[in-house]
Amino acid sequence: MDFIKEADVVVVGGGVIGCAILRELSKYDVKCVLLEKEPDVACGTTKANSAILHAGFDAPTGSNKAIMNVLGNRLYHELEDELDLDIKWTGSLVVATNDEEVATLQELLERGKNNGVPDLKILTREEVLAKEPNLTTAVAALWAPTAGVCWPFEAALRFAQCAIQNGAEVMRNCRVTGFVKEDGKITAVETNLGLIKTKCVINAAGVYADEIAYLAGDESFKIHPRKGEYILFDKTACNDLVYGVVFPTPAKNSKGILVCTTTHGNTFIGPNANDMDDKEDTNVTAPGMDQIIASARKLIPNLPMGAAITEFAGLRAVSDNGDFIIGASCVEGLFNSAGMQSPGLTAAPAVAEEIAETVAKYLPMQKKADFKAALPKQIHFTRLTDSEKADLIAKEPLFGRVICRCETVTEGEIVAAIKAPCGATTVDAVKRRTRAGMGRCQGGFCGPRVTQILARELGISVADVLKEREDSHLYYEKTDVKGGQE
Repeated sequence: MDFIKEADVVVVGGGVIGCAILRELSKYDVKCVLLEKEPDVACGTTKANSAILHAGFDAPTGSNKAIMNVLGNRLYHELEDELDLDIKWTGSLVVATNDEEVATLQELLERGKNNGVPDLKILTREEVLAKEPNLTTAVAALWAPTAGVCWPFEAALRFAQCAIQNGAEVMRNCRVTGFVKEDGKITAVETNLGLIKTKCVINAAGVYADEIAYLAGDESFKIHPRKGEYILFDKTACNDLVYGVVFPTPAKNSKGILVCTTTHGNTFIGPNANDMDDKEDTNVTAPGMDQIIASARKLIPNLPMGAAITEFAGLRAVSDNGDFIIGASCVEGLFNSAGMQSPGLTAAPAVAEEIAETVAKYLPMQKKADFKAALPKQIHFTRLTDSEKADLIAKEPLFGRVICRCETVTEGEIVAAIKAPCGATTVDAVKRRTRAGMGRCQGGFCGPRVTQILARELGISVADVLKEREDSHLYYEKTDVKGGQE
């Protein structure tokens, strides 16, 4: 049997959970490899969610969700500087618009205290309006100061880059197709690229986590996708609509349709929550848009819908028991990290610690003495002073060429994103790393130039540059009227 690679631990899935696990494992003296079926990390739920670092008052006390949420929130406060993460600790409000909802706030307050969430408080209408003047329908709100918003794609990438810095590896375009077992124990992973010999596997495959588990012989849980749709507003028109995270009182199957800021100053509304059968259905719908708008207007009646610049949808990975599934599988050598719906993003570093500690009991592995926790600081051109910009351009002229006018992203930043560890290889990968294409024109101006830069830096033709997934070509070779190439 020929192997293309050998690793002590294989992580399946390159979302924020898988990347956080890879980083945590890179603290140990084991060889770790992450397998991602897409051309980039963070292509699933991680790229289409509310980007909220939850305080932890919502999940049932004692559940994996509650425990991992509160610990994860605390860990992000430590990781923010180490990994140079884009986080705004805005706090969150759960808004009541009538007396019945005020009673629900009291329930959330008590649950949050039991979960260990600090400094929760119910605010009066006047106190709410002092924080969020546009919440004119509020009669009270639950205030959670430890909540915030982050840049989830960046979090996944920085987890991965830190892992790579410490000797781990990320293999993209690598799809798991099966497992090899000996005496009931996993000994290798079958992929489209070949066999990978391993001692254990960590399943962090998002909405496909149940299917990966089934391939190994674990049928103990089921994941179904729950779609959430969003509308994003232009930051130049809506930067004062809300200043933080604004929830309605929660529904049975979701935290409700919210109004929320982003780390970059945009505002979004959403998501709704619709259970799906298709794990690839991320289409937005007219009824979904109507539902989001109507619900958001209950919080803020004067929504500036003319400033909407895009709509998108993401899928939550909902387990059949409603909680995170974390730990050893019934199959020897397999560990599951599944059902990572909200607050999965917040919980990621805590889940990573839990999984690594569990694996450490299974495999003989010791902590490294030379683990490098911090990453080099990133260059954000728009955040530099004029003198800093001038110095940077003098050293590298590419930073003097603005490619994305809406977000003021320079060619220097795009090239750096391509050349970095786990670098960008698609147009959307550049967008997630630099925000080129995320402004008002949504890439209408900069998209062709980004494609040219990718082709140049990767040494491929423009026609070979992908937007995102396999076969998502943006440009094709010209043909003459007879069907041959010009």
